Amino acid sequence: MRRSKRIETLDQRPVNKDGYINEWPEMGFVSMHSPYDPEPSVKVQNGKIVELDGKARAEFDFIDQFIADYAINIERAEKSMAVPSLDIAKMIVDIHVPRKEILELITGITPAKMAEVMNHLNVVELMMGMQKMRARKIPGNQAHITNLKDDPVQIAADAAEGALRGFAEEETTMGVARYAPLSSIALLIGSQVGRPGVLTQCSAEEATELELGIRGLTTYAETLSVYGTEKVFIDGDDTPYSKAFLNSAYASRGLKVRFTSGSGSEVLMGSSEKKSMLYLECRCLFATKGAGSQGIQNGSVSCIGVTGAVPGGIREVIAENLVAALLGLECASSNDQSFSNSDMRRTARTMLQFLPGTDFIFSGYAAEPNYDNMFAGSNFDAEDFDDYNVLQRDMQVDGGLRPVTEEEVIRVRSKAGKAVQAVFRHLGLTPVSDEQVEAVTYAHGSKDTLPRDVTADLMAAEDVLKRGITGVDIVRALAETGFQDVAQSVLNMLKQRVIGDYMQTSAILDRNFHVLSGVNTPNDYMGPGTGYRVEGERWEEIKKIPHIINPKDI
Repeated sequence: MRRSKRIETLDQRPVNKDGYINEWPEMGFVSMHSPYDPEPSVKVQNGKIVELDGKARAEFDFIDQFIADYAINIERAEKSMAVPSLDIAKMIVDIHVPRKEILELITGITPAKMAEVMNHLNVVELMMGMQKMRARKIPGNQAHITNLKDDPVQIAADAAEGALRGFAEEETTMGVARYAPLSSIALLIGSQVGRPGVLTQCSAEEATELELGIRGLTTYAETLSVYGTEKVFIDGDDTPYSKAFLNSAYASRGLKVRFTSGSGSEVLMGSSEKKSMLYLECRCLFATKGAGSQGIQNGSVSCIGVTGAVPGGIREVIAENLVAALLGLECASSNDQSFSNSDMRRTARTMLQFLPGTDFIFSGYAAEPNYDNMFAGSNFDAEDFDDYNVLQRDMQVDGGLRPVTEEEVIRVRSKAGKAVQAVFRHLGLTPVSDEQVEAVTYAHGSKDTLPRDVTADLMAAEDVLKRGITGVDIVRALAETGFQDVAQSVLNMLKQRVIGDYMQTSAILDRNFHVLSGVNTPNDYMGPGTGYRVEGERWEEIKKIPHIINPKDI
């Protein structure tokens, strides 16, 4: 058959390389509402929830029981549930209804009721809700700092540049898990070179991650995963109760903790119980709230390919982000997994969080080229820095980043590399050559760096654990090798563990180590002229993009 040249051309467009599927509720391929979703309901007897979303207590699975006992305000459950879902949806977008009033109302509703409320809101209304309901007044951003070689010198340099560019948190992971101690040390040092006060985390096996945190080599934890069905939770070797215990283990040692969930995981693991992705994610978020976590990384996250494949999937993503905010949780709103071959589509997906602002617009902007991202590739990466900064300038929106100069980048990358070199030498770890420091100073990615002795690095990483090296040892090594300013910054990060203020909801630190959180800088948006506005020094900073015409030079 003779083909249309127009259609042949369109068939080759990047967007048509993506995967799509129509609704298939029986297998969980449905975004916002499944015919198998339960009807909202609650019954309270003798101070205990005895019915939750159509189930009697005798029929509860462990997620139902955990939510009923720990995630719902029993005293106001029946009163909140009596408010029509459409009325709650209208309150969310009504600029005359304060955030505090909505948060109180939401404490008494069930997961099915929450899903019903979200289904009354279109994409623009969901964004309006997020602008009002996010916890912290000022949006932020988080970076992934990784590379194919697990090179700690490159991690330090990329962390320094990322911190300089404005990321408030930085997270690493490894291709070889045993590199974790070296990666954590490098990330901790590099981040404080770039900008004092940046929080850091190493995504590793949970026992290792907890040990690194207790030793002061990381300052927050994120990868405590929760799921929306009992079978998938069990497959993950966990329960809501074990996650709550782990959360307490971190918190008792002064570490900020954020859980991880996201729609599509139950579909991917083959046990969605025919429920919609939104309903199952609501269950995850209620469990997170009940476990006492201050926040969540959600928005489909690594399962975005599944959620993005179904009709309304990207609407569901902003809906689940809003659910997190409605529950009073810090929301790190994903955008950290590349899900589309289409630049237009991946940018449009990000705008749903970028425009209203979330606590962390990305829970992992790749601050390295995409080939170096060991989290499987982010929606935006280091090659998008200038585009992202221009978007902030175009729309007068604070996306958490700032333009930088080449001179600044070279300076902090070099200093971070030299600081790691000095610390490794002082602690008797794997040597870092001057040539390696020089290479990472000017590198774009690992293709531009020199090889490391992997066997020696892994032995050194094991040695860090055997010798009981802690954050205090890093402070001492920095101070005794001429990096007193970085030593002071790392020490200040350790002091925060004792103070505990940065464990509050949606907490970040500024360069003076002042805590900015949903408690002391709460979001106070109530319509035009209120809330956070990009103006003053921050607006002047955003406008200073490179390659710009200065009228004074004409």
